[in-house]
Amino acid sequence: MAEARTPAQIEADIVRRRQELAVTLDEIGVRLHPKTIMGEAKAKAMSAVDRTAGRAYVVTHRALADVRGQLVSEDGAPRLERIVPVALVGVAVVGLLTLRARRRG
Repeated sequence: MAEARTPAQIEADIVRRRQELAVTLDEIGVRLHPKTIMGEAKAKAMSAVDRTAGRAYVVTHRALADVRGQLVSEDGAPRLERIVPVALVGVAVVGLLTLRARRRG
């Protein structure tokens, strides 16, 4: 059978539970404060941006490495047999765009 509690024990238990409740309410107040909510949202957004930027960097770096591998030999010398056709296509595109702009203007 449980021992009978004294009024002092009951009062001490009430005081302890009030303190615990006050701490819990303070924590809830901090969590629900607009600055806290905005700070957490900002942190999540920044994290998402960082992840996206990191992925974009990796993809871009891989693409550039692939292009470089196609246009430069392993010893670092340019592969003219690949560079010249790409350059000619670029010049042709710029020329066509220039002609088109002159016809409109």
